[in-house]
Amino acid sequence: MGVCQANGPEAPTPNPSLKGGEFMTQTLTLTTPLIRWQGERGTYHLVTITGGEAETIATHERLHRLEFGSRRGFGSVKVRARVGGSGWKSSVFPSRDGNWFLLISAKLRKAEQLEVGEDVTVELELL
Repeated sequence: MGVCQANGPEAPTPNPSLKGGEFMTQTLTLTTPLIRWQGERGTYHLVTITGGEAETIATHERLHRLEFGSRRGFGSVKVRARVGGSGWKSSVFPSRDGNWFLLISAKLRKAEQLEVGEDVTVELELL
């Protein structure tokens, strides 16, 4: 289970200075274990986003779908992620159980010296 610190309101609020009802971004910070998952096409390393953080992302995805009239591929949500001193643009993906996951690359695992089972603090800016 992760620990969530949402910066800002529970749901994104319209920013009058943005065009077309765009929403201000939200930032979530959570700590969750690094998981190794063996799929049909290979081995993946990821973190799972659960609880309140997952609900916040799901709400963000629904608002995006309402505003733009369609979902992104696989129902994903674009994010700016940060682990330690490493930051990158990526997407989080929904799972069937209502959780979300973020893939963690080999390059990032090496740069931040991350090991499977180790707690990882991840900052996600929902875009």
